[in-house]
Amino acid sequence: MRRCAPLALALLLTGCMLGPNYHRPAIDTPAVYRGATAEAASAASLGAQKWSEVFHDRVLQQLIRTALQENYDVRIAAARVLEAQAQLGITRSNEFPTLNAGGESFTERNGKVSPLFPAYDAHAAQADLSAIWNLDLWGKYRRETEAARANWLASEWGQRATLDTVVSSVASTYFQIRELDLALQISRDTLTSRQSSLHLTQVLAQNGSASLLDVRQSEQLVYTAAETIPSLEQQLAQQEDLLSTLLGHNPADVPRGLALTAEPTPATVPAGLPSELLERRPDIRQAEQALVEANAEIGVAKAALFPSISLTGSVGFESDDLHHLFSAGNKVWNATGTLTQPVFQAGALRAGLQLTHAQQQEALLTYKETIINAFRAVSDALVIYQKSREYREQQEALTSAAADTDRLSNVLYQHGGASYLQVLTAETNYFAARLNLAQAQLNERLALVQLYNALGGGWQQ
Repeated sequence: MRRCAPLALALLLTGCMLGPNYHRPAIDTPAVYRGATAEAASAASLGAQKWSEVFHDRVLQQLIRTALQENYDVRIAAARVLEAQAQLGITRSNEFPTLNAGGESFTERNGKVSPLFPAYDAHAAQADLSAIWNLDLWGKYRRETEAARANWLASEWGQRATLDTVVSSVASTYFQIRELDLALQISRDTLTSRQSSLHLTQVLAQNGSASLLDVRQSEQLVYTAAETIPSLEQQLAQQEDLLSTLLGHNPADVPRGLALTAEPTPATVPAGLPSELLERRPDIRQAEQALVEANAEIGVAKAALFPSISLTGSVGFESDDLHHLFSAGNKVWNATGTLTQPVFQAGALRAGLQLTHAQQQEALLTYKETIINAFRAVSDALVIYQKSREYREQQEALTSAAADTDRLSNVLYQHGGASYLQVLTAETNYFAARLNLAQAQLNERLALVQLYNALGGGWQQ
């Protein structure tokens, strides 16, 4: 073994690595996102901020912290990272020799069988150290390690993508709950006000100052407000159950913090440079590591076409006297070298190489597609956020006008200058406008969450 070891080491050091080395492919990256201003492109991206800097509601922050610790998808993703890390250790061990130590001792007493076979005692002991080393002349095991390492890194980026999704889902669900709280409060306040108006109209009708038609129309206003409450309560319970599940808990009540409108929304959102997205978005990095893995598998398939050399050997001691087992005269050793060259596999090895090339091409196209979809997601989110903000501003103006119309129609009706139908129309429009405004305020915040997620934000701790 001492004579073979230098030769094996020399062969190992001069061995090559078959297959292409990975180089990041060229990507057509736009200078700025479509829908982003030059100022937004030059500023630090919103996606680079921690989620605690984007969402200011302390209750929401605590909910996100709980979800990141106890959400089952997050915990499953963490377990997958540990699996990939362990698999990397197993794969990497193939690059090194394996050593096994063993020992054996036995004693035997055989009674006298005949005068020709007298009784005797037999004793023997053995201790040895054996080694097996598959030389990595063509880089097969090193490429396998490269692929396993890429798979591990891909699982880590997959975990971060899961964190992104959980943060966005918790924030979106929380904002929906706060919007439903607002809509429910609007409906209940409106119902109380309309019940008072109905009572007044009934009194006026009894005194001949209002008609039965006015009473029926006033009842319609009451029923319109009342019918929205059960639906809103149902949606609210479902959203609370969803948020509880995201937290890794059984369905339960959810704590509240700031009102929906108290959560600030910036007038403009810094998007940053599109090239930064390649480094920050977890799905892009995960797709790139899948490409690295597929690229390394080509080298593994190529190495299968070449000879494989393995060295085996053992050294130890063997003696029939345990007390003198480790004396120099009882030393034993053996060494074996094996070379195996594939001769006929019916085209399986060549087909395997073609398969890895096709898989590498698929991974490359998937990587590029992921990048294009990411750019599109950011562009869409920028437009959605800006237009949601503009819509909310217009809805505020509409709600203000509807409130003034409702007030004036009641004043005119009380002085005989308008019919109750006009009051009914004004009340209905004002109620709908308030609910639509609450929805617009929600959509603006959901658009901010969507944009933050599209920019690769959420996994930074």
